[in-house]
Amino acid sequence: MTSEQDLWVSQIRKGVVEIAVLGLLSGERMYGSQLVEELSIHEELAISAGTVYPLLARLKKGGVITSTWAESPVGPPRKYYRLTAKGQTQLTGMIRAWGSVRSAVDLILAGGGN
Repeated sequence: MTSEQDLWVSQIRKGVVEIAVLGLLSGERMYGSQLVEELSIHEELAISAGTVYPLLARLKKGGVITSTWAESPVGPPRKYYRLTAKGQTQLTGMIRAWGSVRSAVDLILAGGGN
């Protein structure tokens, strides 16, 4: 990929990481490094802890997620995150918007954008 393509992919990734994190947290509570691992399964969504923790802090401050500490079977206690009711509502809206945007872009790319 060219540097312009890399920049474009980076911008797309930034735009979808939040919905991906909320989607993961809608299924179960997870801790930060677990989110990084789950996202890394999909190369296009691989992010670092330095990206996920500021995102989690912002989502928590906005009341979208909550956190609790729990003992770990190995090592120190872990901070687990989960969606709040507000977070579930936000995710539902994001999923709708994502579907609309994806459909519009697919239509344009298929040559039917007129």
